Amino acid sequence: MFLPKIIQGGMGVAISDWKLANAVSLTGHLGVVSGTGLSVIFSSRLQDGDLGGHMRRAMSHFPFQDIVERVLNRYYVKGGIHQDQSYRRPPQWKIKPARDLVELTVLANFVEIFLAKEGHSNPVGINLLEKIQMPTLASLYGAMLAGVDYVLMGAGIPIQIPEILDRLAKNIPVSYRIDVLNAKLEHLLHFDPRELFPSISVTLKRPFFFPIISSFVLAQALLKRATGIIDGFIVETPIAGGHNAPPRGPLQLNDKGEPIYGEKDEIDVGKLKGLGFPIWLAGGYGSAEKLAEALALGAAGIQVGTAFAYCNESGMADDLKLDVLRKVLDEDVRVHTSPVVSPTGFPFKVVQTEDTLSDPAVYEARQRVCDIGFLRHQIEQDDGSLIYRCSAEQTDAYVSKGGNIEDTSGRTCLCNCLIATAGFGQRRRNGYQEPAMVTSGDSIVEIRRFMKEDSLRYSAADVIAVLEQGLDPGTT
Repeated sequence: MFLPKIIQGGMGVAISDWKLANAVSLTGHLGVVSGTGLSVIFSSRLQDGDLGGHMRRAMSHFPFQDIVERVLNRYYVKGGIHQDQSYRRPPQWKIKPARDLVELTVLANFVEIFLAKEGHSNPVGINLLEKIQMPTLASLYGAMLAGVDYVLMGAGIPIQIPEILDRLAKNIPVSYRIDVLNAKLEHLLHFDPRELFPSISVTLKRPFFFPIISSFVLAQALLKRATGIIDGFIVETPIAGGHNAPPRGPLQLNDKGEPIYGEKDEIDVGKLKGLGFPIWLAGGYGSAEKLAEALALGAAGIQVGTAFAYCNESGMADDLKLDVLRKVLDEDVRVHTSPVVSPTGFPFKVVQTEDTLSDPAVYEARQRVCDIGFLRHQIEQDDGSLIYRCSAEQTDAYVSKGGNIEDTSGRTCLCNCLIATAGFGQRRRNGYQEPAMVTSGDSIVEIRRFMKEDSLRYSAADVIAVLEQGLDPGTT
């Protein structure tokens, strides 16, 4: 197994896109695409006219062209939709999903990995979230059809994934136990490769699996409860961007309203190394000094997200990227760890940026709507059927489904706003444009080290060059 010294973080939605992963893998380190929300991103790219023809080029290599034809007929718009038109969104996921949604998700993940691997022979990974369960099986299979080398997964305890990877590699039907509130029954989402692709005959490569964890206790739990092979751990501190693991013990907030982390949340690298698996340290490790420190502690390397999120190749909308970079140079950038923004209930890092949902006025002006639904919770009713709700949806709708109104306070539709951050925000029929939200780790203040003196911009290769200064001469 290739043990990269540097793993590029799989930031979603579409910040870690195929262009970024390709650029990092070209340097000999591990580029990672985000698999979060790819069905929406992929279909939006097609509706924008597939600029550069990259989607259709990759689709021409998909082994089942009948599915390609159906997806193109449904979503591709030659020349792109008008700038005032709304995107046609895929249907929302349910435990018995529409077949065309499954096909779209498989194809979207195949395309993303194919493009990330194009032009080189180095490994590429995909990052998925345990909190977003329903697209997982189709996402994994699509990525595996394209030859993905590594699967990274956090935001929960992904104990089911190792065995699922084993079975998918052999095209064996799989079932995924879905988390359901008030459940008295077991609820499974099923995926049968041969039912979807009757002519499939080849055995697929089984990718290596790295859970993303925050503690030794979680690593132990995974090793005890997971079925199948775990190949290593990415260990993330609470200063990483995006979702953070909640503090262990009762939730306490500081004077800024942020969760307080204590001694129980500190990472014991020695104990983790004692488990006998390679580990990568993440969250505040985006410097040459931190890479050298991680290697000295016995880690295999580091995972870096924030530094790559603002490089030329990342999928963040260019205007947002430049706004944040200017704030960094002006020493005016601030990241708030919100305990309430995410409908998952996990703490979530938010960069305070004008004209985004971090601005209270922008937040209050947005009409609450849940039309994508990746972060919805499933609730079992008395008859065993499921209903779906999200604390960021319209308040009356949430309460009517049995939710507590207190849970809706401060919640934000991460689906819509993070898709907008990647430049594919929905344009509503009334002319309203869905606003973005930017997430980064606390170390964002340090990314100025990657910038040239006369420019805000820098490349993924620039990040790698700076980080590699933490390696001993001759180390690759």
